[in-house]
Amino acid sequence: MKEETRPEMDDELHPEYDLHQLLKDGVRGKYAERYKAGTNLVLLAPDVARAFPNDEAVNEALRLVIQLAKIQVRTETGTPEA
Repeated sequence: MKEETRPEMDDELHPEYDLHQLLKDGVRGKYAERYKAGTNLVLLAPDVARAFPNDEAVNEALRLVIQLAKIQVRTETGTPEA
């Protein structure tokens, strides 16, 4: 099978940039623990995002929705509400 040839990538890094200087404060694996722990990112619609001052407020609201949904399920199934 013939190997596809890819066009050379344009090198946008200017020759006057010193990578040693640019990367001197870099920390290898800085976010590795967060990555391992797993993070779920959710993009909120702009109108929804404006309703919450921070991520904790979003989480608190969602926890309330979860509790309300559980109460609704218990009511519909006839089991006593806790």
